[in-house]
Amino acid sequence: MKKRLCFTLLLTAFLLHVSAQAYPPKEAPQLEFALQLKVTLGEAFGINNTQHGRRTVIPITGGTFEGPQLKGTIINGGADYQLANADGRTELEAIYCIKTDDGVYIHVRNRGIIYGGKDEHGNPSFYFRAAPQFEAPADSRYGWLNNSLFVCAPEFSQDFKGIVLNVWRVK
Repeated sequence: MKKRLCFTLLLTAFLLHVSAQAYPPKEAPQLEFALQLKVTLGEAFGINNTQHGRRTVIPITGGTFEGPQLKGTIINGGADYQLANADGRTELEAIYCIKTDDGVYIHVRNRGIIYGGKDEHGNPSFYFRAAPQFEAPADSRYGWLNNSLFVCAPEFSQDFKGIVLNVWRVK
């Protein structure tokens, strides 16, 4: 009997807590600018008609990055692996390394979606967002990169032969 009463009290407290929460939530997560990557690219090549769609590989040949807490270069040798389907959706996964001006290497894995289709009104639309993950030495001044989520969006420029990615930390 005591177990049943205890369970009932806990369930009631939980339900009261859940019902007291606002829907939709009153506050959305905030974003804080973290860095801008200017990535230079090599010649893309593709593999048509795989069992998953069209595979495109875009070599990452270098570049630079800069933000309020870090600055440096992008290491040659990574690549952006894209998989496109017939519906205009492309999944991307870019894997590469960066090196800070003070000599610290950081691994980057950036996954995202590119979609060129139509919005709910039938108008052409373009969506390109990704979520980079960083692997920095935990004992370095860049260890904070390991413990946050990030989102990025491209910035297109005719002056730069590559892709510019602006990255924000989700606070």
